[in-house]
Amino acid sequence: MDYFVHESSYVDDDVVIGEGTKVWHFCHIQKGARIGKNCSLGQNVNVGPNVRIGDGVRIQNNVSVYEGVEIEDNVFLGPSCVFTNVLFPRADKSVNGVYERTLVREGASLGANSTIVCGHTIGKRAMIGAGAVVTKDVPDYAIMAGVPARMIGSVDS
Repeated sequence: MDYFVHESSYVDDDVVIGEGTKVWHFCHIQKGARIGKNCSLGQNVNVGPNVRIGDGVRIQNNVSVYEGVEIEDNVFLGPSCVFTNVLFPRADKSVNGVYERTLVREGASLGANSTIVCGHTIGKRAMIGAGAVVTKDVPDYAIMAGVPARMIGSVDS
């Protein structure tokens, strides 16, 4: 094994974890998940079934990456940021495994407590401010802030 999983974490069958990745306390990586090389999953991270996470991704404490979410390389997910995967959830209605796709492109950073409503793409190297609520696609290199999130600037790289 060329990765680290803390003894308090659970890794289901049919999971791939890349070389150099560290999975810290109280995490759960569910069946079919694929996690790249040199990633770090902080305390209490949940990776849903069939989720794809690229290389060099940093996921801070208390983040759930649900089925339907794909994370490309070198993405930063701040503490307690939130993904959704169903647009119109109801407790009494089954979604039958049909989830909206959310894509976080290479090098993007999502601030602490930001919320990403499903079905959108976060552009390459975009930055989402702490507490922002993303309700539409985010362009490459955009800086987004507010509720709902709006573009307030752009980054060079």
